[in-house]
Amino acid sequence: MEHSPVRKLLTEAGQRQVEARIKAAEAGTSGEIVVMVVEESSRYRHASVVGALFSSMIVAVAVGHFQGGDGMWHFLGVFVPLFIVFHELLVRFAPLRRLFARKGDMADAVGKASLAAFYAKGINGTEAATGVLIYISLFEHMVRVVADKGINEKVDPDAWPELVGGIVQGIRSGEAAAALSEAIDRCGELLSRHFPIREGDRNELSNQIRY
Repeated sequence: MEHSPVRKLLTEAGQRQVEARIKAAEAGTSGEIVVMVVEESSRYRHASVVGALFSSMIVAVAVGHFQGGDGMWHFLGVFVPLFIVFHELLVRFAPLRRLFARKGDMADAVGKASLAAFYAKGINGTEAATGVLIYISLFEHMVRVVADKGINEKVDPDAWPELVGGIVQGIRSGEAAAALSEAIDRCGELLSRHFPIREGDRNELSNQIRY
């Protein structure tokens, strides 16, 4: 856990706060709330290649201009090593790679990864199909809410964008724990209206933040 994505987002106290709020929210509903934090939803290899091509081409042209080099072989002699170096930098350092990742590609990757996580983590396996995933992808600066079919049949889908917006804003302002806690409270309120706590209800999914 020490080097997990959760630690990039929350302090240990913040993590305990969020997990306590999940427990409190679920005390009033038969629904299950899961929070998951990931480093990134895709490796964006295309962005690494495009970024390396763009960067090495600009530098190679500039070097050729100042050195007075002429011809394709001189250009390639500078361009190829630069491409290798820039590509390695982009692969290894996410903030640099993000400069060349298209927003549409990131949104698509987060959508697919959050849905895959919903099934991979068994959130779709609750007794009444009342699991909901709050998925946070750090590289893309994006949040998605994935709700099971039981919730989608009763909760207005327009309720989720407001919840997502609050989390994103809180993370940007350095108040991730507070924003997540507020979102979990809101999620608990929405679920309790349609899925109140039942006699003999049990905690089907762990309250621990996933990563």
